[in-house]
Amino acid sequence: MVRVGVDLGGTNIVAGVLDAELRIIGRGTRKTALPRPADAIFDDLAAAVRDAVAAAGLQMNDVRSVGIGMPGSVDKARGVIAFANNLGFHHVPARSLLTERLGCPVYLDNDANCAALGEALAGSGKGVSSFVAITLGTGVGSGIVIDGKIVNGINDAAGECGHMVIVLDGTPCNCGRKGCWEAYASATALIAQTKEAMLDHPESLMWQLADGSAKNVNGRTSFDAWRAGDPVGAYVVMQYMRYVAVGLGNLINALQPAKICIGGGIGHEGENLLAPLREMVKTERYTLYAEKQTELVPAALGNDAGVIGAGALTE
Repeated sequence: MVRVGVDLGGTNIVAGVLDAELRIIGRGTRKTALPRPADAIFDDLAAAVRDAVAAAGLQMNDVRSVGIGMPGSVDKARGVIAFANNLGFHHVPARSLLTERLGCPVYLDNDANCAALGEALAGSGKGVSSFVAITLGTGVGSGIVIDGKIVNGINDAAGECGHMVIVLDGTPCNCGRKGCWEAYASATALIAQTKEAMLDHPESLMWQLADGSAKNVNGRTSFDAWRAGDPVGAYVVMQYMRYVAVGLGNLINALQPAKICIGGGIGHEGENLLAPLREMVKTERYTLYAEKQTELVPAALGNDAGVIGAGALTE
C-alpha cells in the first residue's frame, strides 16, 4: 500500500505517490483555476490523484490514504477547511467531500505544516527530534515538528511564527497586528524595504538592476546589488537579515530545536543568506555558551516538501 500527498495551492494542484521511503514515484497536476466552487476544485484534485497513481503503475485500491496540504485554517478533527482566503473557502467539509471522490481515508493540514513535516521526515530535518521549517516568501510560513509530529495546538493553528511581534507598534501586518515578523522578514517586506531605499538613494545600483523602475523590484534586487558592491544594496540586505535573525533568535530561545531550515524564494540565496544569519543569531540566542546549538540549514526538498509532508499525514 502507498500514500498520496497533495499540495493544493492557489495556482496548481500537485499530487504525488509516495513509496515506503517517502520518495515520489508518480505525479499528477491540475490547475486550481480560481475562482470557482470547492466541488469543482475537488473534482480536479481527485483527478490529479488518479493521474499520479496511474503514473506510478498502481490503482486506487493500492492507496492507503491521501493527505492534503492547503493554505488557511484547517479543523483537523472535523475534516473542515475553516477558512482559506486564497481559495475562497469558508467552513468547507473537505474530508467528507474528498473521501466520496477518492474512496480512501483523507487527512488535512495547513500547507506550511505539511512542508515542515516533509522536511522533517525526508529532508533537512531527517534524523532530529525537534525541527522548525521557515519559508521566506510572500509571507513568512512556518511549521514546528516534534518527534515526527506537527505541533498543532488546540485550534490546529499553532506554528504561525510569522505573526509573533518583533517591533512593538511597528509596520501593520495583514493579520491585523502591528510589527509582526512577517511584516519585516517576508519577501514582500524586503521588496518594500528595497523600494524605500531606492527612493532615498537615486544613485544606487538597484535602479539599474530594476531597469529604472521600482515596479521591477523583486526579492533578488537588493541581494544582486549587494553582491555587485552597491553600499545601499548592502545596507538593505543587512537590515533585512537583522529582522530575520531576531525572529530566529526568538524561536531558538523558545523552542530550542535541533535544526531550523530556511526555504522559500529568499531561501534560494543559500549560504549568502545563511552564513551571515548564523553570525547574527549568535547574539540573539539565550544559550550563548551552550555546547549544543540550533543549526541553521537550507531547506532540501523544494516544492516537493509539501507533497511529501501531506502524504505522511495520519490522524
